[in-house]
Amino acid sequence: MNETWDEEALVDAAQRGNLDAFNELILHYQTQVYNLAHSIMHDPAAADDATQEAFISAYKALDQFRGGSFRSWLLRIVTNACYDELRRRKRRPQVSWDDFGDLEKEANPHLADGGPEPEDTLEQDELRGLLDQTIAQLPEHQRTALVLVDRMGLAYKEAAQVMNVRLGTVKSRVARARREMRELLLENRELLPSRYRLRDS
Repeated sequence: MNETWDEEALVDAAQRGNLDAFNELILHYQTQVYNLAHSIMHDPAAADDATQEAFISAYKALDQFRGGSFRSWLLRIVTNACYDELRRRKRRPQVSWDDFGDLEKEANPHLADGGPEPEDTLEQDELRGLLDQTIAQLPEHQRTALVLVDRMGLAYKEAAQVMNVRLGTVKSRVARARREMRELLLENRELLPSRYRLRDS
């Protein structure tokens, strides 16, 4: 399937009104878009809404896409949709420890992760829950930068395009986010699975 993937041709066809081409682009990127929305919103329902809103906005604005990375353009749209929603709520989302039960694979297929052993999977789920809880405490822009670079694997340059900021701004936000994450995890190291516990520096 990758051999037949031609993003530029699909974007061109979509801009000329080919709905099938647009749907193929959406299918290719929907998991990445949802995961970014979920990382910002920390709420599956809100992430679903933001994802749908982003796809509708992208379709309406296709004629404004001037080339470059379609993924970056799409991720910027969903990032803006999430920020708009958070501004409407006039508060950062609050995440309780108990809420992470809803992030199990069965409850949300977008977060499915094929773990080898049940014990390892449970431990990884605990660690992921703590990391998600810790990420939720970061300022929104730091959180977004960290997720784009460390979780989604975007290069700093592409993350800067998504966030519509300078390259240096993304680097400093990621550095601050990593530092803050480490401090928060050190404060709560007793909650980490034993083999992941951090030592005092």
